[in-house]
Amino acid sequence: MQIPMKTIEENIAEIESDFSMFDEWVDKYAYLIDLGKSLPLIDAKYKDEDHLIRGCQSQVWLAAHLNDQGRIDFTADSDAIITKGIISLLVRVLSGQTPQDIAQADLSFIDRIGLSSHLSPTRANGLSEMIRQMKLYAGALSVKK
Repeated sequence: MQIPMKTIEENIAEIESDFSMFDEWVDKYAYLIDLGKSLPLIDAKYKDEDHLIRGCQSQVWLAAHLNDQGRIDFTADSDAIITKGIISLLVRVLSGQTPQDIAQADLSFIDRIGLSSHLSPTRANGLSEMIRQMKLYAGALSVKK
């Protein structure tokens, strides 16, 4: 028996609950770093120019694949620990979802957990580019179905 996939909303609710356990931003950053450390390794062949997200201060690589169930699996990596934590949040929320659900996803949880207001302008721009690229992959992979 296959375990049902969590929805984007269920993934977001879990993240919001996790972040609500911490009062101080230093603890939230530590949590983000831990999330980054638990990010599944991206295949080395995707650490190239084609998979590099433009607009990020750090280097961030992102790959997306349509699985047998018509859902997108994302893998990612970054050379900066906070940025790796940020991309791991997005991978946790969007990986395993349908292209249509990813394209329509409301990712305002980033504001609700306070992350947006605690990022430098260059990191905030990088976060926007990560989201944009994930949604672009969803659009491209929905055509392949």
